[in-house]
Amino acid sequence: MNTIHSRFWAIVPAAGVGKRMQADKPKQYLSLAGKAVLEQTLLRLLDVEQLSGIAVAISQEDPYWPELGIAGHPKVITAPGGKERADSVLSGLRSIRERADDNDWVLVHDAARPCITRSDVVLLMASLKDDAVGGILALASHDTLKQVEGRIIHGTLDRTHIWRALTPQMFRYGMLKAALEAGEGNPAITDEASALELMGYQPKIVEGRPDNIKITRPEDLALAQFYLEQQ
Repeated sequence: MNTIHSRFWAIVPAAGVGKRMQADKPKQYLSLAGKAVLEQTLLRLLDVEQLSGIAVAISQEDPYWPELGIAGHPKVITAPGGKERADSVLSGLRSIRERADDNDWVLVHDAARPCITRSDVVLLMASLKDDAVGGILALASHDTLKQVEGRIIHGTLDRTHIWRALTPQMFRYGMLKAALEAGEGNPAITDEASALELMGYQPKIVEGRPDNIKITRPEDLALAQFYLEQQ
């Protein structure tokens, strides 16, 4: 496969409301080290000069996004957000279809992962740029994992085969768009890799950093601030 002219794009689905944060605004707009979480995330991605553009999928009722200075950055494209993550990613893909080639790479990254490092993004790109499918950043599980039903343990999983999916997740533009369109409305699609898996593809794993955390609960903000300071 000819990859010489393949470009790299990013998509950041940012239309969620973040109910588990129990905050007065969506978690991507909470303050983190003096900026909104989403702004910190985008600044990290913009530091990767290989990216041709970043499509950010925003809810159409979102009053906060236009107030962020980064919304006007020349590399940032605003796309309408969808009900589910997959809908927002598909909207982001459609927003760049006039500029992106089917063979281009698309890196989908969570809005609430502001501690992503440039080095991890570049590692993902370099590791998979010649791959036919693509893959994701992930972390091997070091915890003992239990299979549970009704709060009762039914077994222990073999953790040597278990990895935690992180983002970015990087796939070919045409392949990812086709997979998400084929799986529209399917609750089994919880990330981009799962959409590719349902199409019969086998994405690769690239080991990422453990500080690439996702802000989900209130205590995660303090941890993210600590990691940003350490980095």
